[in-house]
Amino acid sequence: MLDHRNIKSLAAGIGFDDCGIAPCRHMPDNESRYRSWIDRGWQSSLAYMERHADKRFDPRRLVEGARTAVVCLVAYKNPLGDGYSPEHRTRVASYAVAEDYHTTLRQMLRRLLEALCARYPGLRGRAFTDTAPLAEKQLAVDAGLGWIGRQSLLVTPRFGSYVLLGELLLTDETDRYDTPLEGVGCGSCRRCIEACPTGAVSEERMIDTARCISCHTVEQEPGERIDLHGWIFGCDACQSCCPYNRRAPMHRNPAFDPLFDPRTMGRDEWLGMDEGAFETLCGRTPLSRTGLERIRRHVLRNTEKP
Repeated sequence: MLDHRNIKSLAAGIGFDDCGIAPCRHMPDNESRYRSWIDRGWQSSLAYMERHADKRFDPRRLVEGARTAVVCLVAYKNPLGDGYSPEHRTRVASYAVAEDYHTTLRQMLRRLLEALCARYPGLRGRAFTDTAPLAEKQLAVDAGLGWIGRQSLLVTPRFGSYVLLGELLLTDETDRYDTPLEGVGCGSCRRCIEACPTGAVSEERMIDTARCISCHTVEQEPGERIDLHGWIFGCDACQSCCPYNRRAPMHRNPAFDPLFDPRTMGRDEWLGMDEGAFETLCGRTPLSRTGLERIRRHVLRNTEKP
C-alpha cells in the first residue's frame, strides 16, 4: 500500500506546487454533462472531443488495474496574467510564453513515477499531461485541489486557475485519499462570464468553442469567423478578471519563466519576423504548434484598419 505522505513529499521535491490523491472511479455526473455539451455542438471544430467518452470518465479504462490517481499541480502565473493594456493588439496567453508545459510536466511526472516504482516494487502506472482522454479537472476536484469554476477551469484557493495539471494513474491503493474541498468556490461571482468578449462562457459552466478565442487561435478554427479582440494565441480574458487569480502569487518554478514578453512586441515585430527568428523566440513554446504564418494572420486580423 502506498504512503500518501511519501507521494506528496516526492512531488514537492520534484517541483510541483501541490498534489492530491483520489481513488480511480467512474464519474457518471461528469460524463452526463459532457455528453450534453457534445449534444449542443459546443465542441465545434474539436471533433476529437467526441471520441472515447467512456474512457474519459473512468480512468480504470486507461490503465488496467488502476486504483489511485495522483494529481499534481504547477502554478504558472507571470505578469501577463494580470492582463494587457486595452490598446495592445498582439496578445499572447500567459501560459504560452514559457516552455511548452507538456514537455516540462511529462519530465516531472516521469521522475515521480520512477521514484515511486523504486520504492514500491511491483507498482505499475502511467503519466498523463492532457494528451489522453482523461477528466483531469474532475480528478483534481476529487483530490481536494480545487473546484470547477464558471469558466470551466479548475480554480484553486491559493493559485486560482493559473495552474497546469499532470496525473499518475497507479495500480496500488494508498493508505489515505484526499476529499473534495468544502466552504470555498465562486459564490455569486460572474466576472469570467461578463469578461468573455465573445460570450463563449455559458451560465452552465461550459464553453462554446465556436465562440472561444483560444479555440480560434490555437485549435482547428471553427467555421464562423469571430473578432479576436487583440489575441494572436490563446486568451486569458476569463482568467485575468478572476479574484482568485488577481491575488495569486507569481510562479516559483523556474521551468515556467517567460521566454519572451509580448507586451514589448507589436504588429511590426511579429510581421517582420522570419522563420528563423520565430524559431529562436518561440520554438520551445506552445506558439510553435500553430506556426508563424498563422500567427501573422491573427496579427493582421487584429491590426487591420476598418
